[in-house]
Amino acid sequence: MERKFIGAGLLSGLIAGIVAFIYARIYIEPQVAKAIDYEDVRSHAEEKLAGETGGHEHGEVFTRSVQENIGAGIGTVVFALCIGAFFAVAFTVLWGYVGRRWASADPRLVATALGLIGFVAVIGVPFFVYPPNPPAVGEEDTIGSRSSSFLTITLVSVVLAVIAVVIAMYLWDRLGGIVSGIAGTVVFLIGVTITAALLPEFKEIPGPVEAADGTIVAPGFPGQVVADFRVYAIANQALLWIVLVTVFCLCLTLIAKRSAAKNPAAADLVDA
Repeated sequence: MERKFIGAGLLSGLIAGIVAFIYARIYIEPQVAKAIDYEDVRSHAEEKLAGETGGHEHGEVFTRSVQENIGAGIGTVVFALCIGAFFAVAFTVLWGYVGRRWASADPRLVATALGLIGFVAVIGVPFFVYPPNPPAVGEEDTIGSRSSSFLTITLVSVVLAVIAVVIAMYLWDRLGGIVSGIAGTVVFLIGVTITAALLPEFKEIPGPVEAADGTIVAPGFPGQVVADFRVYAIANQALLWIVLVTVFCLCLTLIAKRSAAKNPAAADLVDA
């Protein structure tokens, strides 16, 4: 059964990745193009102020067309496949416990709850602590610090989510589902709040380029582009997780039906 769950996770991740890439190609890529255009304008303005008249041409290893189609497509699908695989492993562990403790539990509800928890821990918390930025936003000198901080909040968020689930399960019989769920949520929120407060802040949206006399030779980075990029980015992740969980639940139903056909006792997995 574990192999079937993993297979379902990979299939769900593949479909979710394709859907997420199509969404990103339509909505996110135009914001990236605007950011790249701004970066070119800013570079020319800075070169002009520095007295460089010839400018610098940076050769591209891959053209923008290849990057936004093939590169982005492969990257999105691979990412979704990884998420699908991790989701399937997490579901297998969780269902192994829940299925034994509550025989009447519906695995599709467990998968849905796991998807919600996973989205909040893996995507939601890191997004609100360190919102993503389009190209041309951020200093090169802080790339390492920003990356390590983002990884830290992500790992801490995932660990705290696991702890919150364990606490909720432990208190379930004593306090009931609602109170135990609230207790686990409170522990999670306190933990991520403290972690976020201890991590550094990064406010690196470029301002206008000014000459020595204060004349603006290039505008600051368009705030609307940043806002649109972030909205589309979180919507894209939400879409990916929704598709992943939906397809995974459909796979669970199919697995249960096939198992029931071979072994009537397996029909208890999902009441179709």
